[in-house]
Amino acid sequence: MNPNERKPLPSRIMRNPWLLLTFSSLVWGGNVVAARFAVGEISPMALVGLRWIVVSAIIAFFARGRLRATLAQLKPHWAYLLPMGVLGFTLSNAMLYEGARFTSGLNVSIIQGVLPVLVLAGARVIYGVRAGLVRWIGVTITMAGIVLIATEGEPARILELQINKGDGLVFLGAAIYAAFTLALRKRPPMTAMAFFIGVAVAALASSVPAMVGEAMLGAAIWPGWRGLLVLLYVAIFTSIIGQVCWIRAVEIIGPARAGVFQNLVPVVGALLSVLLLREAFHWHHAASLVLVLSGLFISELGKR
Repeated sequence: MNPNERKPLPSRIMRNPWLLLTFSSLVWGGNVVAARFAVGEISPMALVGLRWIVVSAIIAFFARGRLRATLAQLKPHWAYLLPMGVLGFTLSNAMLYEGARFTSGLNVSIIQGVLPVLVLAGARVIYGVRAGLVRWIGVTITMAGIVLIATEGEPARILELQINKGDGLVFLGAAIYAAFTLALRKRPPMTAMAFFIGVAVAALASSVPAMVGEAMLGAAIWPGWRGLLVLLYVAIFTSIIGQVCWIRAVEIIGPARAGVFQNLVPVVGALLSVLLLREAFHWHHAASLVLVLSGLFISELGKR
């Protein structure tokens, strides 16, 4: 192969962590809009369980020629893959969806903004990675952007927050996903897609029984056509594209640097709500985006 020949676009994308993080932020920001459509259309565990059934069906179709070989390759690593799928793909999402039923969108946005801090702190404790003052300044600025957009330009509203069990569930979900992100550093030698297939199988095995339990308790809401649209978006974009891009980006630059980009997700979600749900555009949308992007830039200046 000619060394001067340009690599195919998908290969170039999978080598660029900033494109990968941008893609994951876009699709996870769209998940904010999807979550609003999901209320009353599909119950939390039905959404979690059905999404992994759809994901598994997509994987089985497109990877059918090499699926058996991939699963055989993963066999020595199931002790790592199973808890990663159960915690990162099933339990963290279940905590978020269930917690969101009992708390406000303001609380959810602010609590999820703590995730990069948890990743940075965990990287320091577990791996000895020191973030440095500049990076902490960058993270603080991104969190200021989260607070601004979550409070709709009135930060003083934070003083009115009331803590309830929903907040605890959302925080627990964020903490679990932070642990998942940190554990990606110990990923066995395999491609991002092979790893994704393994944790998707684990998520399927753990989420379907939970969905059945929800149905037996009479709490399940099965999707109509709007619920199906939400389900397809969550399965294809949030679960496959977003997760593969995130896993690959963490592989390239590490969990601490990638984790800061999580604060871009609520801002992207708010901007997509303006575009797709025809919500009004206010000054705090633009200011929040500037703060978050500035914080990401400063955080990168502080990389080791």
